Formats: sequence, C-alpha cells, structure tokens
Amino acid sequence: MGNIAIITARGGSKRIPGKNIKMFCGKPIIAYSIEAAIGSGIFDEVMVSTDDGDIAEISEQYGAKVPFLRSEKTSDDYATTNDVLIEVLEEYGKRGKRFGTGCCLYPTAPFVTADILRDAYNKLQDSGSDTLIPVVAFSYPVQRAFVINDGFLSYEYPEYMTARSQDLVSRYHDAGQFYMFSAESYLNRGQLMSERVMPYVLPQTHVQDIDNEEDWIIAEMKFNIIQSGKTERK
Repeated sequence: MGNIAIITARGGSKRIPGKNIKMFCGKPIIAYSIEAAIGSGIFDEVMVSTDDGDIAEISEQYGAKVPFLRSEKTSDDYATTNDVLIEVLEEYGKRGKRFGTGCCLYPTAPFVTADILRDAYNKLQDSGSDTLIPVVAFSYPVQRAFVINDGFLSYEYPEYMTARSQDLVSRYHDAGQFYMFSAESYLNRGQLMSERVMPYVLPQTHVQDIDNEEDWIIAEMKFNIIQSGKTERK
C-alpha cells in the first residue's frame, strides 16, 4: 500500500474571503502545501478535497489531483476534519485504493516543507505510533494565566503565582499544519487521537494561525524572514 496526502480546502471562507487560494508571498497559499507534499517524495497520491471549482482548478495547476468533489455533508460549516478524511479514504476504498499512511495537510500551511514532511514521516514509522501531530509550546506559561471575574483580574492557578517560569512544565497546542496517521488504524477509530500519538515539536517561528487579515500579515512577515535566511527552515 502507498501513502496519501489529503489537502483539505473547503471554499467559502468568511473571515478571509478566498482564503485557500489567496495570494501569499507571490502565489496561492495552497500551492505551498501541494509543492511540499509532492516534493517530499513520500506520497503516491497528493489530492485536494474541496467543494470549490476555483480551488480545484488551481490545485491541479500545481500538480495535485482532484478526483472527486466533496459531498454536501462535508461541505457545510459543521463538517469536521475527521468527516472529510473518512469520506476521502472511504471513497478511495470504493475505487480499490487503500493506503498505509495518510497525511492531512492544511491548505494554509506555508511553513510546512518537503523536508519537514519527510522527517515527520520517518519519525512516525520508527516510533510505531498510530498518529503524529505537530505541536508548538505556548509562548507564555499557561499556569500563570489570569481570568477576569466581575471586572477584576485574578490568577486562574494561584498556586503558581510566585513560581519561576523556568520551573513550570511546558504546555503545547496543535500547530494547525498537518497530521500523519496509519490509515487503517484511523478508519477503525474514526478519529486522530489514540493512546499512541507522537508529538512533533515545531519552533514558534515556524507556526502561525491564519484566521484573520492581521494573522495573514504576520504569517507573510515570518515567511519572508525565514526565506531571507535569518532563521532556519527545515
């Protein structure tokens, strides 16, 4: 069995119109995900799951396949990533194609490179884990978080009020770029999380949520700094 990269790119973004094909540092942002997946050399199939004709056309121009469009069920605002991945894998199964390793790659992940995907794939295979999830440390210790009650600040965890930052255990969150998984195990579970999930830790310089126009500007600034060689990009 081969491997598949599934780039999930629904149309109709409301906060950033045309988000998945919006120009990012000179080309449609989805192109970076497609080129990273193809360039990694680890995928037998690089496909885009979309319900949008323009996204499909641009995706094919950059070398991805769009063998079918999303169903109505996985095209609405309530569809989850799990819904999309299961639909794609089951549709390929109906066509006689099954895969060993799957990768869900987001279309707005310009910091992902072919080298990162190869490295993550090798680590997943060596670990024997079911799933690999890229994570990044919170930039400030969550144990020192404030909450607002009745208009006043208080520590959410007062027991850490005087603790030194360096003594607090790091906490991590999903980097929101890609996931790798055993396709068979994933279909059996119906979700990415399991008891055997491997973390793939990324530096904060290479992670940026892109949910609004301000995020977009920050992401382009980070990307240009990386491209200029001021910070290492795998």
